[in-house]
Amino acid sequence: MTDNLFQPFSLNGTIHLDNRILMAPLTRCMSDANLVPTQDMVDYYARRADAGLIISEATIIRPDGQGYPNTPGLFTPEQITGWRKVTDAVHANGGKIFAQLWHTGRVAHPHFFNDGTVLAPSAIGIEGNVPRMRELTYVTPKAVTQDNIQQLVRDYSQAAANAIDAGFDGIEIHGANGYLIDQFLHHASNQRLDKYGGTPEKMSRFALEVVDAIIARIGHDRTALRLSPGAYFNMTGDKQDRDVFDYLLPQLEQRDLAYLHIGIFDDGMEFDYLEGRASDYVRRHYKNTLVGVGSYTPNMASTAIGDDRFDLIAIGRPFIANPDYVEKVRQDQPLTPYSDDMLSTLF
Repeated sequence: MTDNLFQPFSLNGTIHLDNRILMAPLTRCMSDANLVPTQDMVDYYARRADAGLIISEATIIRPDGQGYPNTPGLFTPEQITGWRKVTDAVHANGGKIFAQLWHTGRVAHPHFFNDGTVLAPSAIGIEGNVPRMRELTYVTPKAVTQDNIQQLVRDYSQAAANAIDAGFDGIEIHGANGYLIDQFLHHASNQRLDKYGGTPEKMSRFALEVVDAIIARIGHDRTALRLSPGAYFNMTGDKQDRDVFDYLLPQLEQRDLAYLHIGIFDDGMEFDYLEGRASDYVRRHYKNTLVGVGSYTPNMASTAIGDDRFDLIAIGRPFIANPDYVEKVRQDQPLTPYSDDMLSTLF
């Protein structure tokens, strides 16, 4: 039984969802050469408007945030206009959509921004090659200055305002999965000795400054955040990371966000320093609206919500394979299995 997935849910007094199924952010690398959404993207998102909320694919806040080919932006007038076509189509079909705001930090590559500088909390790189462009090898980043950090905060805030101008119902800050904000929150990537590193309070400072700047710009009711307390992607875990999130989560709870979203590929993963699954750890430390994600079937998600492990479920790859995912689950119809072959087109 999955009836609870189809109960309406209010994020707050501003935003009301028709059901508890969210479309998770899915990087598709399908924007045009200027990082503007295409008509195929308009149609792709519009077909999935039955979701209680669509979270857009990760969208870069400025050129040096790009780490993958053809990922859309929200920093030029053309990009804003392109996204407006997407949001208009989603709204015309009765849906709601948030923009996920992204800077990849040390996972960026200078190939995408005229051989510019890759920025990160500390000058600690990662090994490997850029997905979808294996000829590109990651480079060692430059540690951001405090002036760089303040400009980044302003750019996140501007991107949030741009998202509202583009018709989005709100934004989700991408603070997970080994990208820039997450890099400040883990000891393996943040070895600063200034006011942005060294203690849980200092390591949390950048994330909270971004959150506060966006709240001041568009309101707490339209601001959400994704976090990865468990390091698992482009990141090595450290038992000291637990102290950072022990501090950060109550701070976020005070800010009354639209929701907090776990960043994890498979919520069956367990982390010693979190004493189990990332979602269960966050639920213990954060009592406001929580979005679970990570290889959940409809029945598994329904059970987890019924057990109060989280309030909403974000579904990823099954939405690629099933534009009508919500209706299929509602009608208990078979789902089309996901295949990597599906990544070559938007449908």
